Amino acid sequence: MKFILGKKEYTTQIFDDRGMVHAGTVIAVPGITVTQVKNEAKDGYRAVQVGFMPKDAKKMNKPFRGHTKDLGGFAVLKEFRVSDAEDFHVGDKKDASVFTPGDIVRVSAISKGKGFQGVVKRHKFKGGPRTHGQKHSEREPGSIGGAGRAGGRVAKGMRMAGRMGGDRVTVKNLTVLAVDAVEHKMIISGAVPGRRGTLVEVRGA
Repeated sequence: MKFILGKKEYTTQIFDDRGMVHAGTVIAVPGITVTQVKNEAKDGYRAVQVGFMPKDAKKMNKPFRGHTKDLGGFAVLKEFRVSDAEDFHVGDKKDASVFTPGDIVRVSAISKGKGFQGVVKRHKFKGGPRTHGQKHSEREPGSIGGAGRAGGRVAKGMRMAGRMGGDRVTVKNLTVLAVDAVEHKMIISGAVPGRRGTLVEVRGA
């Protein structure tokens, strides 16, 4: 299974060999280091733990410092479930070259936080009419039910205003448009969740 960690940078356009333009997102991929390999016999499942972004070991707490003492410090530790864990070894390094243009991938990241939002933006409500006696209810939620349906309380799962964004989002069926192992960058088609600098997980489909 192919996987890599990176940081979202910016969106751009790229032309293919036929002159067709594609929108894409540039991901900075400085590389990852395998810090632990888990197997079914010892851990109950197969997975590979990797470290991302070097960090001064003195700034890490003792458990993490001891866990990666032979490899240095890392700002991020992530785990990927794999079926071929025996092909990985502690200390192995992976970079953007694990992917090639044309690969289909799925990307996971934390979406942008949008703060407290109303139902029109958060849940795509239509809102109320703008005429016929309405004055200040264009973007109000309307009735949320009553005693007959919910027993005089707000039913669980009711779509209402609240905090929006900041969720883990996975986008599937994206295409790798370009890979530059020298500059440690890759371009993935379409939009990728998160702001600039967001940690991005890229997995083979």
